[in-house]
Amino acid sequence: MDIDGSAATVDTPVVDAPQAKVITIANQKGGVGKTTTAVSLAAALAQLPRRVLLIDLDPQGNASSGVGIRAHDTSRTVYDILLDGVPMEDVVEPTALRNLFLVPSNIDLAGAEIELVSAFNREQKLRQALAPVREDFDLILIDCPPSLGLLTVNALTAADGVLVPIQCEYYALEGLGALHHNAELIRSNLNPGLDLTGYVLTMYDGRTRLSDQVMHEVVEYFGERVFHTRIPRSVRLAEAPSYGQPITVFDPGSRGSVAYHRLARELVERLDHAEQAAGQGADPT
Repeated sequence: MDIDGSAATVDTPVVDAPQAKVITIANQKGGVGKTTTAVSLAAALAQLPRRVLLIDLDPQGNASSGVGIRAHDTSRTVYDILLDGVPMEDVVEPTALRNLFLVPSNIDLAGAEIELVSAFNREQKLRQALAPVREDFDLILIDCPPSLGLLTVNALTAADGVLVPIQCEYYALEGLGALHHNAELIRSNLNPGLDLTGYVLTMYDGRTRLSDQVMHEVVEYFGERVFHTRIPRSVRLAEAPSYGQPITVFDPGSRGSVAYHRLARELVERLDHAEQAAGQGADPT
C-alpha cells in the first residue's frame, strides 16, 4: 500500500516511476533562515502543486512545529529511522497542507550524533531509508541542524543537491568554506551525484546599504549559482512558526509568501533545466 493509502493495482505493468529530487538545505551557521526556508519552500512547492516530503533532521524540531506537528503529537521520528531501522513510510506524517508530508524530529535526535559514530555504514543511513519512498514524491527537502556533524553528512549523502541560505548581514560568507569542503569530500567518497543547487539570499532589506553590499558580494562570488529571488526580512515570516503554519498559509499575500512562491518556481525551473541538460549530455551549469 502506498503512503497515500491506495492499494496496489493487480496486474499493473511494472514501469520505472520517476524518482523524487532530494534537496538538502544546509548551512552550519545558525540564524540564516534555514528552517524558515525549508518549511516555506516545501509549502510553496506543495501548492504548485508538487508532492513534497519535508524531513526534519534538526533535534530542535522547528521544521516539524513550523508545519503544525509538535513533538508530543507523534510517537515516531527520524531518530527511529536512523537508529532503529524503522521504515520511513511508517514515520511519514500528513500535514494540514495538501501535498505536504513530514518526517518529524524531536530532542531525542540530539543523541544520534554520538550513537551513529559506531554504527555500520553510518553516513548512508538516511540515503538507504529514503530509497523505498522516493517514487512517492516529486521533491524531498531535508532541513539540517546548524552543524557539519553526522546528521548533516547523512543529509548530503542522501541528496541530489544542496541549497544554501545566506543571510544579508555581515559575515554572510563565514563558514561556507567548511561546508563546501565537506560537500566535496562527500561527492568524492560517498555521493558523486551531489550537486550545488544554489544559494538563497535571506533577510534581505532593500532599504539598507548593507543588504545591497552583501547581495553584490555574494553574486560576484557565486555568480549564476545565486537564485534571483531574494527573501525579505519580514515580521510575518517570524510570526508564522508560532502559529504552526508556513507563511504561505499564515499570510498568503505577504511579501515573504510571495517570495517563497517565486523561489519555488525558480527551483523547479532550475531542476528541470539541469535534468534536460543531463539528458543531452551537457554541463548543467
